[in-house]
Amino acid sequence: MSATVGLLRLQRLIRGSCALARCLQPNGSHLLPPSATLLRGKELSAFIISIDRLLTTKVAEDASSGPSGYHSIIRDQEKAVGDTDRHEFQAETRMLLDIVARSLYSDKEVFVRELVSNASDALEKFRFLSQTSASADEFVEADRALEIHIGTNKQERQLTIQDTGIGMTRDELIAHLGTIARSGSKHFIEQLKESGQGSQENVQNIIGQFGVGFYSAFMVADRVDVYTRSAKAGAGPGLKWSSDGSGTFEVQEAENVAIGTKIVIHLKADCREFADEDRIREVIRKYSNFVGSPIYLNGKQANQIQPIWLMEPKQVTPEQHNEFYRFVGNTFDTPRFVLHYKTDVPLSIRALLYFPEGKPGLFEMSRDADVGVALYTRKVLIQSKTENLLPKWLRFVKGVVDSEDIPLNLSRELLQNSALIRKLRTALTNRVLRFLHDRSVKEPESYTKFYKDYGLFLKEGIVTSQEQQEKEEIAKLLRFETSKEPDNSVSLPEYCQRQAEGQKDIYYLAAPNRTLAEASPYYESLKKRGLEVLFCYEAYDELVLMQLGMYLGKNLVSVEKEMRRSDGASAQQDEQAAAIEGSLLKAQIDELLPWLKQRLAGKVSTVKTTTKLDSHPCVVTVEEMAAARHFIKTQSHNISEENRYALLQPQFEINAKHPIIRKLHKLTSSDPALAELLAKQLFSNAMVGAGLVDDPRMLLTSMNDLLEKVLDKH
Repeated sequence: MSATVGLLRLQRLIRGSCALARCLQPNGSHLLPPSATLLRGKELSAFIISIDRLLTTKVAEDASSGPSGYHSIIRDQEKAVGDTDRHEFQAETRMLLDIVARSLYSDKEVFVRELVSNASDALEKFRFLSQTSASADEFVEADRALEIHIGTNKQERQLTIQDTGIGMTRDELIAHLGTIARSGSKHFIEQLKESGQGSQENVQNIIGQFGVGFYSAFMVADRVDVYTRSAKAGAGPGLKWSSDGSGTFEVQEAENVAIGTKIVIHLKADCREFADEDRIREVIRKYSNFVGSPIYLNGKQANQIQPIWLMEPKQVTPEQHNEFYRFVGNTFDTPRFVLHYKTDVPLSIRALLYFPEGKPGLFEMSRDADVGVALYTRKVLIQSKTENLLPKWLRFVKGVVDSEDIPLNLSRELLQNSALIRKLRTALTNRVLRFLHDRSVKEPESYTKFYKDYGLFLKEGIVTSQEQQEKEEIAKLLRFETSKEPDNSVSLPEYCQRQAEGQKDIYYLAAPNRTLAEASPYYESLKKRGLEVLFCYEAYDELVLMQLGMYLGKNLVSVEKEMRRSDGASAQQDEQAAAIEGSLLKAQIDELLPWLKQRLAGKVSTVKTTTKLDSHPCVVTVEEMAAARHFIKTQSHNISEENRYALLQPQFEINAKHPIIRKLHKLTSSDPALAELLAKQLFSNAMVGAGLVDDPRMLLTSMNDLLEKVLDKH
């Protein structure tokens, strides 16, 4: 015996036993000893109702007749009577119906969204017409509750969706359900506009646009029955519409039809999942959670979270934000920052965006992660993870964007008109950047914590953005230590405000920590000149600033590039170097430079003197140091050493007044072999200092050779 059959028998047995007990002894207090009365009173009622809910869509009539406030209007009481009128879909309509049922929608579950949206529209139409009616007698049962009820029946493989809305007359039933792509909601809005009542407030809750949503039911249905009765006084009896989607539909009168519309979907065998209460609750939560009217699923309200993004920002409490954030973000923490705003220029936008409190996970760090903002239009979900709504680097932001201006395709699943989407994306991105900048000014401590956790995403935005203006807007949010601020991070605007007079560039230095940055040979010259330098401690920071290139008309220049800049012609530099006290003479420099170039042939492109060094004997510079370092880390192992130096084109710059360089000049004549080892070691050391050596362990052999040569005399 199956579980279902067993439950049915148990249901009949309990009901019969209870009825007999009530007849024999209404009080029921002495039928059994107290210890044996396991279920009685409300407990027994609750048990019976739970069995009813498992086997059928019928539940308690209202909150007072069952536990936990169950409330349902679905009653299997309609009965078709009279003659049946058979109608045929037109050939074009039949073809479109097949397209809708087979290929228009990407997921079968969206039929629930479409039918709930239709029910919501029916409620909104009745709400508007009853409020603007000149006579109280124009509508039947005008004071009824406006609700949507959904019932599942696994045993019968049925799904029922019923509303208490405007309903349909016979002519409306044939017109709206007999003609595909005829939108009753759209026709209603057009009528309002023609009568001068089509204000934004009146039409903002009407969802339907295309007139194809109802036919999505045939993706999952063998047959669809529609019972409807118009709310208009004198509109006539209830009606039944029925079709299997094959090309014809039938219309006939029906008894016991409630005001509104009831759709009974007889599900296909392979779509029985939609007769499961949990599955339907999941779909409602995903797509229709914020429909304006209450939705009851098997007697219990299924949409209890409010669409708070449509409320005035000042009216929303922190508790509501926390609850809504957990819902849309599918998380358990609380938001760090909340951006809640609305605007009608340049597009109609209602946005509620959250910045997470917790640190990003490994999956969020990946660019393969989805953007966390859901797209709604008139409170109905279009896409839960909308790819083009925000740039990829803002994928950590969670929330909702609702816009009536969004161009949708026929299935209301895909976005059309890329120009409008780009406009919406730009508006949202600019608003987020402006908001974060405001937080950095008004809540600097909170922003510093945010930047520590999510600064990497901002830097990604600079690298991936194609617009210089957007790059510079993001750059306002970056923070760096500087040579003048040991324990404090500053922004680029702050750096620019306190630049030295006449300083045209923004200087930056990449180093693993502050100690190495301050000891860098590339920093010496700028330090002597009293110029402030940004210290970049993250490996990718210099790539970010290189991609930024310019900020407020000022070039971003690495200290290595500043050193590479020539102070004049090579001969003039040599003369300047020779003029420094304790330096090699001009003639000695002229001897040493070609000797070095010869000994370092195949490795250096140029050898020259520099006056920008003080405590260091030499440095290596290349044209784009950040790109060169990135190349060494990622690609250098694929090419030979000779080709590596040919690509880098290193420039070897020596400090003619340094004791090691002066000693090197003497060794070129007194001990050429030792001088050559020393020259190669100096070049290798400079390459390490520049970050252009992938594995410094490769230098140990040459270093040992040098030490061995030095110790030969001892």
